[in-house]
Amino acid sequence: MSENPPAAPPTPPRQGQRIAKAMARAGLCSRRDAEGWIAAGRVSVNGKVLESPAFNVGAADDVRVDGERLKEPERTRLFLFHKPRGLVTTARDPDGRPTIFDSLPEALPRVVAVGRLDIATEGLILLTNDGGLARVLELPATAWLRRYRVRAHGAIEQARLDALADGVTVDGVHYAGIEARLEREQGSNVWITMGLREGKNREIKRVLEHLGLSVNRLIRVSFGPFELGDLAEGEVAEVRTRVLRDQLGAKLAREAGVNFGAEIVDRAAPPPSVASKRGEGRSAGGRGRPDRGGAARRSEPEPSQPPRKRKHVSTLRAEIERGATGPRRRIERSATSDRKGREIKVERIVATPEELRRRAAEAARRDRSRLKGAARREERGASASPDRRGGKPFEKRAPAGEGRSPSRERGRPDDKRPPSGQGRPPRGGEPRGKRPPRRP
Repeated sequence: MSENPPAAPPTPPRQGQRIAKAMARAGLCSRRDAEGWIAAGRVSVNGKVLESPAFNVGAADDVRVDGERLKEPERTRLFLFHKPRGLVTTARDPDGRPTIFDSLPEALPRVVAVGRLDIATEGLILLTNDGGLARVLELPATAWLRRYRVRAHGAIEQARLDALADGVTVDGVHYAGIEARLEREQGSNVWITMGLREGKNREIKRVLEHLGLSVNRLIRVSFGPFELGDLAEGEVAEVRTRVLRDQLGAKLAREAGVNFGAEIVDRAAPPPSVASKRGEGRSAGGRGRPDRGGAARRSEPEPSQPPRKRKHVSTLRAEIERGATGPRRRIERSATSDRKGREIKVERIVATPEELRRRAAEAARRDRSRLKGAARREERGASASPDRRGGKPFEKRAPAGEGRSPSRERGRPDDKRPPSGQGRPPRGGEPRGKRPPRRP
């Protein structure tokens, strides 16, 4: 009876990271796309075509995609994006709805979203080119506070909101403690500020529905140390490398495996850099010093335009008709406060691209007209030197006694001039030096 040969010892796992993660970190594609490319035989390692994505690669391996060597990973970057309502937080939507990635500028690298927001939710969402950083920031163990402003239909007291700090269970799902503060009442609605650290699916809406409220607007205003601030709707701003390093700390940076020493690929003009609420002054490269991370500084504000002239009523009517029949304008809503601290709603209409082009054409036409007028004035001034006061040519006046009457020099006509040697006659025809007798 023959004995079975001893089994070969298992092959030790290769050191490094998964091939799909390395491809995504290089900004080439997503991990899901990388797995499809590997299955299609487009990826090779050290001259051998891979058949499975379950393969680790290191810095010494020669990874090629379609025959081209894989690029080095780019520096870890983080962006703030003001998500408008109506956009889906996904790379591909099966229903064909617009996504947040469709509205991002082309200058950005390939980024992933940190967490998700519903299609009806607006506000701050974090984007990063490092999948490891996104995974760490999404974990409940990171415990970064996400703060929201909620408008809900109904009425509620602060005491019921304070009870959410101990947690609540809704339909068998337990939600951790939530910070909630009643801001104000507005008609049949209430505004509430809520802060949570867990971030389960539709957590705020379900908890408030449990309390008898119906959410009709939800805005995320902060994620950890990063705030929405005055970032306009649909705009993107980059967090400076120094600020990101300070806010993550050594522990989170080690867990995420971030890379702050690599270079940044210059695709186009990068978005403006912003500082977080804790590192805006000192950590954002104060005193005008450039950031060591290489991110671009915010550009200087443009000079204010001169005050506009009052428009004729016909012009205003034409603009109203053009606005009613033309493309719909976007309205930006914000809030301010008066001297007593009362909130005041502010709406600003953003001009459409057609309106901006029309304004530019009108400004160019006014400039051309102004330049033509200046040229004509210079031509007239070349023939005669204008007077400072009236713009008329100087006239050489004849001296007194040469064709001009001395009386006209003093400003009175010749026929009313008194004879030579006599002064002005006294009032009443009385001779000079005599007074009328006094009345008894």
